Amino acid sequence: MHTPLNIETSWPEAIYAQFRRVGIRQVGYVPDAGHSRLIALCRDDPTIADVVLTTEEEGVGLVAGAALGGQRAALLMQSSGVGNCVNMFSLLRNCGFGCVVLVTMRGEFGEFNPWQVPMGAITEDVLRLCGFLTYRIDSPDAVDEIVGAGCDMAFNGNLQVAFLLSQRLIGPKVWTR
Repeated sequence: MHTPLNIETSWPEAIYAQFRRVGIRQVGYVPDAGHSRLIALCRDDPTIADVVLTTEEEGVGLVAGAALGGQRAALLMQSSGVGNCVNMFSLLRNCGFGCVVLVTMRGEFGEFNPWQVPMGAITEDVLRLCGFLTYRIDSPDAVDEIVGAGCDMAFNGNLQVAFLLSQRLIGPKVWTR
């Protein structure tokens, strides 16, 4: 059972609290502004190994290695990174490794970069075709409950679960010159 989100707690803190609750010990990511607060929380926690990836698909190997070593891991990526992982995702499903992926969405609400739109439009479908259960989060008050339940499903059932953090939640990126 998880505790409700306190109004003074931001959604990255709610995700971090769920990571702590379920015992996630490794977090892999390609640096991303949408995940910056969550990355900082994980980086500052001495019980969590934060692993900077050069490509998102390396994170699948991180999850597999963590599982084989008796630990739990989470991956953080943008929607564009999901397309890089399609072949590697089969490892998670075929080996039955519980996995949590948090995806900051691009190519939707208020997107300034048209190159982000194609992958953003198919991210959820791609994840489902790769065997993930997907849960979209559009508002801060839904984060704690959805991430908590999804983490439980992933690690209690050795399932692959992806959370799509919408641009309405994270805020649209703004191009500055």
